[in-house]
Amino acid sequence: MSSLRKRKVAKIENAYVAQQEKKVQTVEKKRRGLMRRLTLYSVFAALFLILAVTTLVTQNAALDEKVQQKKEMQVKLAKLEKDETLLKEEIVKLNDDDYIAKIARRDYFLSDNGEILFTLPKGKEDSD
Repeated sequence: MSSLRKRKVAKIENAYVAQQEKKVQTVEKKRRGLMRRLTLYSVFAALFLILAVTTLVTQNAALDEKVQQKKEMQVKLAKLEKDETLLKEEIVKLNDDDYIAKIARRDYFLSDNGEILFTLPKGKEDSD
């Protein structure tokens, strides 16, 4: 191979050879342009894909957080609804005069006419 390089070979120079070389150069130029466009499109596609995946991961994390908050709020709502029913029952009881009299006797040591109240210790702590 090195012997071929050392030899001087004359190149045919006519219109056909020039036309063929120009055709080869045009094809080569189109091929390079195509490769550049494909590379550019690939870069844009990769950037779009990265952006889309990042967005999906971020939205998934936010959604998980909202689901957790919803569960916590549902527990809180159930507790508040239970408290509401207890308070409504208390309102109904407070409209009853006998219940009010019972609370007055228990908490404020009030008595009816001729009634004597005795207070008993409630537990071990009171008897010591």
